[in-house]
Amino acid sequence: MRFDIRYRTCFTYDRTVAESHNELRACPATTEHQKLLSYRVTVAPTARVHSFTDYWGTRVDTFGVRAPHDELEVLAEAAVETTPLPAVTAAPQVSQLAEAAFVRSEVEYLEPTPLTEWNDELRRRAEALVAASGEDLIGAVLAIHRLVRTSIRYEAGATGVDTPAVEVWRSGVGVCQDHAHLAVALCRSVGIPARYVSGYLFSEHAGGLVSAGAGGADRSSSVEVQTHAWFEAILPGGIELALDPTNGRQVSDHHVRIGHGRDYGDVTPLHGVHLGEATAALEATVTMQRFPSHVRRDLDTTSPAAVTTRTPLASATLERADDHRRLQQQQQQQQQQRATQPERC
Repeated sequence: MRFDIRYRTCFTYDRTVAESHNELRACPATTEHQKLLSYRVTVAPTARVHSFTDYWGTRVDTFGVRAPHDELEVLAEAAVETTPLPAVTAAPQVSQLAEAAFVRSEVEYLEPTPLTEWNDELRRRAEALVAASGEDLIGAVLAIHRLVRTSIRYEAGATGVDTPAVEVWRSGVGVCQDHAHLAVALCRSVGIPARYVSGYLFSEHAGGLVSAGAGGADRSSSVEVQTHAWFEAILPGGIELALDPTNGRQVSDHHVRIGHGRDYGDVTPLHGVHLGEATAALEATVTMQRFPSHVRRDLDTTSPAAVTTRTPLASATLERADDHRRLQQQQQQQQQQRATQPERC
């Protein structure tokens, strides 16, 4: 399946800020079942953009705006092709989780983080599901997935970007980020490595909830969505079981992956700092358009690594290292941290 994706974020400050520095993680990854055809980033005011791959394998576009500004606009445009994920036919066993080599290789996805910590109640619930599954490890993960799906009601705005899994469990409400964090916490509590995945989902519902018609929309249909989140259980034998508990389904070719990490903090779509006492109003939109895979679009002429310029937006690369250090020193006196909470699905 072929998608054109347009990710736009605009910050409007209530007073002029002197400088800002930002990191963007919006580029679709290239994987065995997903191919990035093209990608470009434009920003205003004029800056310079530098791209690198972070520790987790996610592309990061980073830029600093040194001139005073009262608005910041970021636009990422991508074309990507996805193919269906094959059905898992292997049958890993629960007892394999204890193998030393496997534990060492996945230790980063076994430890709790502030957003994926668990308590005794969560651990006991997960242990009961694993025990009921016998040696069927995939069955145990699917049971955890179902528990999250049936226990957490989707409610936009009920949580924040820093809401931990335990609080989500207690409240029984959340968004896609919370569903993913809770599933990750439950898996890790019983020794199943799991990671948080950030991406996009072609859906007719802005919250990342799939409607019955989402899979049968017009071949060139365009929808307004938000960034989405799901989780992957890492199982012995190199198996990566990707599940979307927000929708109670396995990840499909309607899902477009950006990157993964231990939790949301490793793959935050856009975050940064600004110098000044201003507060910002945020407008964030994601548009996805679907085409048959053989259709070529104008955006395909841009290479995946390209950064282009167009009016009135201007492209950019990373500020020099000395500029970055200077900005950090200034921010010791005045710094505000912000994250793009309103774009959460």
